[in-house]
Amino acid sequence: MAARHEEIADALRRAIDREDYTVGSLLPPETELAARYGVSRGTVRQAVATLTAEGLIGSRQGARRVVLAGRRSQSFAELRSFAQWARAMGREATGRVMAQEWRTVTAEDRARLQLDPGTRVLHVLRLRGLDGQPVLLERTVYADWISTAVEHIEADCPSVTQRLLDDTGLVLAYGEHVIDAVAASARDAELLAVRRTSPLLRVRRVTTTREGRPVEWSDDRYRPDAVRFSVHTSIGNNALARMTADQ
Repeated sequence: MAARHEEIADALRRAIDREDYTVGSLLPPETELAARYGVSRGTVRQAVATLTAEGLIGSRQGARRVVLAGRRSQSFAELRSFAQWARAMGREATGRVMAQEWRTVTAEDRARLQLDPGTRVLHVLRLRGLDGQPVLLERTVYADWISTAVEHIEADCPSVTQRLLDDTGLVLAYGEHVIDAVAASARDAELLAVRRTSPLLRVRRVTTTREGRPVEWSDDRYRPDAVRFSVHTSIGNNALARMTADQ
């Protein structure tokens, strides 16, 4: 169960998502927020400190906090699924499994998922879309202990992350991301509706539980005309963000 200050921070994030507080506007005073959520001012300060660390609001002693950025982009410092990111922008996320099979772990699978030789794991190729347009190919390898649960999820499930949370209680808590560019293979080009050898943005990620147990590793490839990445920096926050190309 989330701590009260985390719940308040999430409520404020959603308010910023809805543009109840636009960039440049001030958050309500601490006393007003404390009364609204039925907590102490100290709890409000903890929530506000979280948003400050994320670069969403600015903090100045003795002054009300100003909103510095909206959340139409997703900071990689905050682990959200593709579907959660899309919903935050008011977009419809889709997903469809194009291929799925059990395989014996490779050396790379073993290293990334910390598994023994000979372990069988589930490989899934999933096509993701925004408002009906293909934008992302996910090639995901799931650890053996969660693969069976993934295998039984319907092929067009928009959010595997949410389904695993609902079905098994699994929380994906930490992620490591490595970003580079690759040329589209024939298969990539066909599924993403781009020319063969077109440049794609690639994000290789490993996701773990709160205890650090690897859940999955994935090679994600984005159409460059659909998604871009930006970096927002401050003294206390250096966050890479994923955004749609029209932002």
